[in-house]
Amino acid sequence: MTPSMRRRYGRNPPVVQSGDTKQFRRLLVYPRRQCKWLALILGLNLISSAAITVQPWPLKILVDYALGDVQPPASLIRLVGLLSPSVTVVTLVVVAALASLLIFIVSGVVSYWSAWAWARAGQRMVFDLATDLFGRYQRLSLSFHRRHPVGDALDRLSGDTYAIYDATRLLLVTPIEKVITIAAVGLVAWNLDARLTLLSFAAAPLMAGFAIWLGPRLRSRERRRREARSRITTFVHQTLTAIPVVQSFGAERQNAATYSELADDLVAVSQRNRLAHSLFEMSNAVAVAVGTAVILLIGGLEVVSRSLPLGTLLVFLAYLRSLYAALRELFGTYGTLQSARAGLERVVQILESPAEVPLAAEPVVADRSKGHVAFHGVSYGFEPGRLVLEDITLEVRPGEMIALVGKTGAGKSALVSLIPRFDDPVSGYITLDGIDIRRLDIESLRSQISVLFQEPFLLPTTVAENIRLARRGASQADVEEAARRAGADSFIRALPDGYETSIGELGATLSGGEKQRLAIARAILKDAPILILDEPTSALDAETERSLMEDLNKLCEDRSTILIAHRISSIRHADRIVVIDGCRVAEQGTHEALIRQDGLYRKLWSISEGVEVLT
Repeated sequence: MTPSMRRRYGRNPPVVQSGDTKQFRRLLVYPRRQCKWLALILGLNLISSAAITVQPWPLKILVDYALGDVQPPASLIRLVGLLSPSVTVVTLVVVAALASLLIFIVSGVVSYWSAWAWARAGQRMVFDLATDLFGRYQRLSLSFHRRHPVGDALDRLSGDTYAIYDATRLLLVTPIEKVITIAAVGLVAWNLDARLTLLSFAAAPLMAGFAIWLGPRLRSRERRRREARSRITTFVHQTLTAIPVVQSFGAERQNAATYSELADDLVAVSQRNRLAHSLFEMSNAVAVAVGTAVILLIGGLEVVSRSLPLGTLLVFLAYLRSLYAALRELFGTYGTLQSARAGLERVVQILESPAEVPLAAEPVVADRSKGHVAFHGVSYGFEPGRLVLEDITLEVRPGEMIALVGKTGAGKSALVSLIPRFDDPVSGYITLDGIDIRRLDIESLRSQISVLFQEPFLLPTTVAENIRLARRGASQADVEEAARRAGADSFIRALPDGYETSIGELGATLSGGEKQRLAIARAILKDAPILILDEPTSALDAETERSLMEDLNKLCEDRSTILIAHRISSIRHADRIVVIDGCRVAEQGTHEALIRQDGLYRKLWSISEGVEVLT
């Protein structure tokens, strides 16, 4: 890892080196899950190689037995006897033509089913890997997501995961097939006859007809595939954009299940798309095969009439084409494999990123908390060596409301983000009801906490589903009751489809106050004993803020509450105000007590008089 990459990735693991293959072993599980399908593909490819090997035999019948002086074997005589009472040169020519057509049919059927099996096994491997990668992204800490843009995650999920498909094909299936083909095929070079070349072009109108017939179907299925891929990319982008609310409400499993459903849809669409392309490719091969059969028949009859030289050239051309194609694909696997490996390295880098929020080996599942939160000598920094909090010792007693104030960048939001373990402290620890939160089951811990952010993260789904995110399985009556208590029911019912209205990306169809009321309804539905309000009204106008603060004050009743706010008017009623300055707790007390002191809070209050805004 270069110094610039080390600065970028911080505590992330180094990129997998080209000579290190141990990290790739974990990826073997994905091909292993599809072992039956891969075995079927290998079997079909062996049949295909065998068909290529026997492909020249019809010409051997034509050249050696029909046109030459070689005596046909008894088995061939018995076969011809099934079609004709006498073995003549004409019957041998007809047998050669029919045999060629039969070999093509077998090859075409095998190719079709091989493509179908690859669509099933390959796409399933890709999306199994992508589902696991997506789940891993959801569980990585906020520090990780701050260092890695969403676009990079989308690229790894939608592009790099396909490397498992390429790697399996290039390392397992292609070499076996091509080595067998190369070993079985012989090459001979011949000059083409002009008349037979002209006959070959007779297949062109048939190929054009197939293209005109299949063209609209190919466009339609490709469009559906792209639409399905766009849906899954949109969902991933929105989920990762709202990662704080996803982690806060423990929605990782729900989102992973949704992703899996979207992936299943894309697998089905991709399979139909692949089969359409296979049918198109096979239709062109049909035209070529029919033309070859015609050439064999007409060319053979012309040889009988001594108007055409020996047709052994066609045998050699068939072998030559097969051999060169096999060699090109075999040696081409190396360069393609390097691209696949680069993608696998990027996938493994995320899958093997060390947990910055490690889970306990034997986690404690907490009952409903009393809401007693305590910070014990906590220090924290967004980057190693740059602390924003240092030696913070602070207690939030059950049912108490404390307010955090300080200049912008003082570390207020960083402090509260440590409670639901979005990140872990560099040193020190935090307890919930006397238990170190690192010992708690992380889902159990987060179920005790409701978080309202300055930006009310909303998913691009219905109003009801956004509220129900707080408690999966909540009834419609519970959702509506939470909305009424949050003062949101009236505007929700005014929407085109009420609670089933889709609110668009990040709630773009709602006002700031409406979005925040939905977030409050979500917190009410969760009914957690600890409430974190991280500047939930700072982006709103004063009138909307006053209205929302009345609802928030009701929500805070009988809960331990930590409030971060810029406006002093929003925090005066707090039981205790804690001033953060210089990475430490500088002052704490009631509003009246802090005003009497000649400290930072009094200066901030003086600045805010008249405009009521802390700067």
